[in-house]
Amino acid sequence: MIARADRSRMPEPGPVPPTRFPTVACRQLSNGLALRTVEHPGPPVVTFWLMMPVGSAADPAHAHGLAALTADLLDEGSVERNGRAFHEALAGIGARLGTEVGPDSTTISISTVVQHALEGVGLLAELVARPRFDPADVGRVRDLRRSRVQQLRSDSGAVADRVFIETLFEGHPYGHLGLGTAASLASLTTGDVVAFHRDAYHLGSATLIAVGALSHQQLGDAAEQTFGALPVLPADPGVITAPADLATVGPSATRLVLVDRPGAVQSELRIGHVAVARDNPDYHALQVLNVVLGGQFVSRLNQRLREEKGYTYGVRTGFDCRRAPGPFALHGSVQADATTESVQEVLTEMAAIGADRPVTAKELEMARAALTRGFARGFETAGQVARGVASLVLHGLPAEYYDRFVPAVEAVDAVAVTAAATAHLRADEAVVVIVGPAEALASELTGLGLGEPLQVEA
Repeated sequence: MIARADRSRMPEPGPVPPTRFPTVACRQLSNGLALRTVEHPGPPVVTFWLMMPVGSAADPAHAHGLAALTADLLDEGSVERNGRAFHEALAGIGARLGTEVGPDSTTISISTVVQHALEGVGLLAELVARPRFDPADVGRVRDLRRSRVQQLRSDSGAVADRVFIETLFEGHPYGHLGLGTAASLASLTTGDVVAFHRDAYHLGSATLIAVGALSHQQLGDAAEQTFGALPVLPADPGVITAPADLATVGPSATRLVLVDRPGAVQSELRIGHVAVARDNPDYHALQVLNVVLGGQFVSRLNQRLREEKGYTYGVRTGFDCRRAPGPFALHGSVQADATTESVQEVLTEMAAIGADRPVTAKELEMARAALTRGFARGFETAGQVARGVASLVLHGLPAEYYDRFVPAVEAVDAVAVTAAATAHLRADEAVVVIVGPAEALASELTGLGLGEPLQVEA
């Protein structure tokens, strides 16, 4: 007799199945370029990622935005073919090109079907080694990016992001957004782009990652026939900075910054401080802490500010763990007339989770489930796997890191969360950036005890 399911109650969730990240084969091409290959059975797709440990933090002090501009110009063609011809070549094999520039790294990728793997990685090698950098293209793309900067001045969220980072990391390589500023972009020339590419795109520090429905041998052969023919030069220490050489950032002298939005009915908030690097041993406890505090819809901050107070549609928090200590930040917008109270609520919750309101057993269970039950879905596609491998390489993580993630999170207990909050969450050092109606807010903000608000232009 077949037992009937009891539909009167929710079924109990079972244990999280173990995650088994696919085997990553490590080797070097004949020219010394580091190669990582992963066999990914399934759709007949292959993706190649070239990851270099140089990002917006490598922008010269007078040239913020240079790393991102250089990467953005790669799809304008190569020495062999102009932009139109290059994109026709991509279309001919059904390929997609992508570039990403973060604070610590630049990634150029190409994805195509397996039968065109060799052509695809060949196009990637062509772009990386021999970009066109036509002065007309440089001027056009630079001006488009300047226009984007100007447009973002009307976006309260973008303004808050920029002012927050500039305040938190003043004078530090992390102290600007990758897009740059209108002034810095205006000064950039074709010569600057060519010189940055020459100095930063050294394959001696790069790693080529190949993932797809081919064998390790086939992926490696395609890489050898293309990237293996390129010169590999040692990294330029003037451009690629080791994490240990990035200066330690102390607490900001400015605690409260206000950007005027006359008549705004909402205030955009950024609240946080410099936190930890990716290699911090408390990383897993901090992930659990963040989910409880503000990392999911049912977090403490969302429950308090949205469900109980009705001040916001939602807020979120996160630790941006970089090669050197990155920011912890709250992002969100609140009713303008509730700005001061909302800021105080955030600071109170930041302090309480490591003191008089430690994480509860129910919160701990929900946070661990949120981090572990969907973890394996992050590695379903070849691109997701390649991104995972790139993170392993960039941060020097062990090959078995993803296999250990779920057990490591499940091992986090309330004591570990409280200890992590006490050590790494500092409400008394938090910087508060508000983009909102200054005339209505300026007087009442002094009650926060953060000093007089510093008013800056958008």
